[in-house]
Amino acid sequence: MYKPGGPIIDALTRIQNNQYVLPAIQREFVWQPEQIAKLFDSLMQDYPIGTFLFWNVEAANSHKFKFYGFVLDYHKRDKPHCPDLGLLPNQNLTAILDGQQRLTALNIGLRGSMAMKVPYKWWNSPDAFPKCFLYLDLLAKSDVEYEDFKYRFKFLEPSKAKGNSDEIWFKVSDVLKLKAGPSMLKWITDRHPDLDHDRLNLAFEVLAKLHETVHIKPLVHYYEETSQDIEKVLNIFIRLNSGGTVLSYSDLLLSVAVAQWSKLDARQEIHNLVDEINRIGNRFSFSQDFVLKAGLMLADISSVGFKVENFNHDNMQKLEALWSKIRDAILLSVHLVADFGLDWQTLRADSAVLPIAYYLYHKDFADKYRTHASYEGDRNLIKGWLFRSLLKPSGIWGSGLDSLLTALRAVMKASTGEGFPVEALNQSMNQRGKSLTFGQEEIEELVSVKYGDKRIFLGSSGSVVEIV
Repeated sequence: MYKPGGPIIDALTRIQNNQYVLPAIQREFVWQPEQIAKLFDSLMQDYPIGTFLFWNVEAANSHKFKFYGFVLDYHKRDKPHCPDLGLLPNQNLTAILDGQQRLTALNIGLRGSMAMKVPYKWWNSPDAFPKCFLYLDLLAKSDVEYEDFKYRFKFLEPSKAKGNSDEIWFKVSDVLKLKAGPSMLKWITDRHPDLDHDRLNLAFEVLAKLHETVHIKPLVHYYEETSQDIEKVLNIFIRLNSGGTVLSYSDLLLSVAVAQWSKLDARQEIHNLVDEINRIGNRFSFSQDFVLKAGLMLADISSVGFKVENFNHDNMQKLEALWSKIRDAILLSVHLVADFGLDWQTLRADSAVLPIAYYLYHKDFADKYRTHASYEGDRNLIKGWLFRSLLKPSGIWGSGLDSLLTALRAVMKASTGEGFPVEALNQSMNQRGKSLTFGQEEIEELVSVKYGDKRIFLGSSGSVVEIV
């Protein structure tokens, strides 16, 4: 439901007390100093800054999720990330679904600082990142540097905010403890006793406007989502963020995984693995979705679907503990597929590699599996099964994928044989209407495929795959 706005100072108090928090699905703070200055200018000009979206997390559910605090003293090199708040059990929280950048900008401008790199300075230089605070020039009628600004906000080092006869730099954070009226006038005259009447009035009006903007005006209008269904919340978040860079469900679930891993950085591990497997052979085009689904499958998590319940704390701890072995199995499976002659152009369905990865993982095979003569027969079984599934005109790896992969995993887990269980897999696939047997019409279609069809290249490795 939509709720009326409160003053900025109330929002800052809630941020300070960790009542307003950031869920793991949120990204890092990315605004530049000029964007923060523009936000404050918009507020001072009474421009609308948009409605916020808050998620009311009940105390009974707060321990289920990982939350982060707001950036306060931003340092581009040393402190760019949101602080980890750990688990916050047994307390009601307000998680910010839309408005993180704006609220963080207010928090930095009114309570914190920014340390951005000075051009032409070395990154490791001690003076490359000076600590700057947001200031407002009380005498500027407009910002000559940014012509569309009416008010001149700027991040400055304190030593450079002394001002002169044409400037009165007011540290914006000081407005939090400054009282309205005579106190503001006294602040100005104590520091600048020689101001003429017109400039004194201008400085007082600007400072009074800032005080009203922060303390009085109800500017933080918001919609509050009260549902405790995390699936619904994630879908709301996706919709909100689909206007710019399109988010996928796996983007958000990866963020959830990041929050649950305690020793490794899930995002870095997964992104690095994606890059590594895509460089194998003549290159592939695997995505983070493939690696995430492989993790769910190989770790024997209940199902391989991208569902929030699959990314709970216990499952993600299990995935982290098994990650090294899972990573090796994924690498081995992609190397094996490359050995078969496939690449980004000829691998019609990335998901077809997942059962192979699970088999190699379950059998604990090492890299010698790719070349040792004793495994040649087993490799041929895998290759034949894989090529048949990729040649099938009706498409094996489309609809019902998650249930199919879960079923194939169960077949391989239950297999007591030594080799790749082709017959058991075929039987399971046949029961789900995904037979690898080719009918006469399908064979005729394969005979007539034209150049450019990915199936044309499936025999490029030199072996023959029997389809009848």
